[in-house]
Amino acid sequence: MSDLKGKTLFISGASRGIGLAIALRAARDGANIAVAAKTSEPNPKLPGTIFSAAEEIEKAGGKALPLIVDVRDEIQVREALEKTAQHFGGIDIVVNNASAISLTDSQATDMKRYDLMHQINSRGTFMVSKFAVPYLASSENPHILMLSPPLDMREKWFAGHTAYSMAKYGMSLVVLGLAGELRRKGIAVNALWPRTTIATSAVKNLLGGDALMRASRTPDIIADAAHMIFCKPSKELTGKFLIDDTFLWENGVRDFDHYRVDPTAALAMDFFVPEDSQPPVSLAKLR
Repeated sequence: MSDLKGKTLFISGASRGIGLAIALRAARDGANIAVAAKTSEPNPKLPGTIFSAAEEIEKAGGKALPLIVDVRDEIQVREALEKTAQHFGGIDIVVNNASAISLTDSQATDMKRYDLMHQINSRGTFMVSKFAVPYLASSENPHILMLSPPLDMREKWFAGHTAYSMAKYGMSLVVLGLAGELRRKGIAVNALWPRTTIATSAVKNLLGGDALMRASRTPDIIADAAHMIFCKPSKELTGKFLIDDTFLWENGVRDFDHYRVDPTAALAMDFFVPEDSQPPVSLAKLR
């Protein structure tokens, strides 16, 4: 399959950032996108709502269905999947992008925040995937994709933010389990993770401000890698924990410079990238 024309994607957290970038890349093929996210009213610190995202998707050439969905709420998740299938005639791809982050150590992590991260990240990912399976089973090339890291279980990835790491790796454990469970059904389940930080609101507001934004790649690199995954036969690519640039390189992409926010800045490595994963191109500044 060379493109996603006519395919239907259900994307959690699709109102901005990586989720929206994946939606727009699919929309350029003429795909249908269910924009499943919580933001329905504009927020000065977090640009984008389900309605503004739907408008961008339509302008890019796709069809959009904006849905208010809290992935912690079973009823909302079930209803959103059903509405998507009824509106577009089925579901082909599910992207679990919704995520909560708090880079705090054990003493600074209150239990309300702990619960939030686990409810959205690991539980939300499990629940959306679980209830999507009956719809995906009717697709010709069904995929589930988690925006979650390789299972590189090292102390350094947990020390300093144990609660967040547990919740994020929980998403990857869902990949590991469901890939095995759903292989016979022909439903692919994979994880995709960026080698470098990605220029999103979370990076700007929570991690490093404008300096880290300049040292990041744009969400387009994740979107291009996700698009390439979805075009692969689901029976041939499953149970993989993919790093964006390595996967693109292995599939013939050689130009990565256009993904840089600022070519004069060296790229910053993201969390959770295994030490034995070598970048296919230099991360040093270009000039």
